[in-house]
Formats: sequence, structure tokens, C-alpha cells
Amino acid sequence: MPLLLLDLDNTLLDRAGPFRAWAEGFLAEIGAPAADIDWLLSIDADGLTDRWDIADAIRDRYALRIPSIDLVEELHDGVVGYTRLDPLVACALRIADDAGWLPVVVTNGSVRLEDAKIRQTGLDRYVADWVISEEAGVSKPNPRIFALAAQRARLPLRGAWVVGDSPEADIGGAAAVGLPSVWLHRGRSWTDTRFAPTRTVDSLIAAVSVVLAGG
Repeated sequence: MPLLLLDLDNTLLDRAGPFRAWAEGFLAEIGAPAADIDWLLSIDADGLTDRWDIADAIRDRYALRIPSIDLVEELHDGVVGYTRLDPLVACALRIADDAGWLPVVVTNGSVRLEDAKIRQTGLDRYVADWVISEEAGVSKPNPRIFALAAQRARLPLRGAWVVGDSPEADIGGAAAVGLPSVWLHRGRSWTDTRFAPTRTVDSLIAAVSVVLAGG
């Protein structure tokens, strides 16, 4: 049974939409201009910025007396609260499982946030396991996190595929460990000259089709 190593945010679960929804509601709550959503999205950098840094930036910009830890908690609860599992993603995972592939999530992030999203959306019913960088002590693109995922699944890395939206973390990680990969482009063009995905697609359904077809 081969491994299907899957990214979480913006691959299995939409992260951009829930963050924007939370951000718009938060800005309205504190009386900030609606146009500031562009600033907050740029600070977030599509999820790459640490939540504590986001909280500090918000406090500084709006001179809030809210402790950073409270802002971090609000961001956490808000994003989780808006996150939903797309039925098409669930369908794709079921198809992969029925075809004999073992879906395992490999994600960078905090245990509390990533675990909450996986469980509260019901994604845990469609994947065999998940490896979170904070708990693993190593982050993508380091090959060790993919090796750890294989170890947890008790399966070899040989024959596995990596699917994700991050050029560096997912496709770079796959290249570092010598695995084929599928990149979810999300409307972007590939620009990295150091490595490239095996295939580029626009959805998880398409990614699973590529994997099942052997590339």
C-alpha cells in the first residue's frame, strides 16, 4: 500500500477563505477601516507568518490593549470556526483509499491549531494519520518529516507521492526526499528553478487522478 503524503492548509482544507472571513469580522469589531483587510492579508502572508507576530502587528497598528495571547487565541478560534471540509476533498480521499493508497497529512504548524482543524472538520475520518511539525520537531521541506510520516504509517517512502500547494515546503520537500509531487497552483505560475513538481493541477480531485494514473 503506497503512501499519499498530503499538505493541510490550502490543499485539504481551505485556509485563505477562513482567515479572510475572520479578519474581516475582527476589523469590523474593532472599528478599523474595511480597506485594512489588504494590510492584514499581507501581514499574514498566506499563513506563513507566525500567529504571535500577526498579533503583535495588530496590537501595534491599532494601539490595542488586548494581550497578544488573547489575539492569538481569537485568531485560532476564528480560523477553526470558519474552516469546513469540502465534500469534493472528502470524495477524493475516499477514492484514493479505495484505490489502495494510504492518505497521511504532513503539515507545518502548531499541534493545537492543526489538530483542531483536522478533527473538527471531520477530516480525521478520511486520513490514516497526520504529522504536525511542532510535535515532530522538524518542518517541511526537511526530508525527516516525510520519513517520520512513513515511519508512523509503517510503510516505506518508496512509491509515495507528495501533494501540496507550497513550492518550497511541499514540492521542495518532495524533491529533497526524491519523491514525485503534485502542485496545487491556486492560480499561480511555477517560478522556482531549483526543482519542479511532477505535475501541476488546480484541485485535489485532479491531484488524486494524477497519482492514481501514475503521473
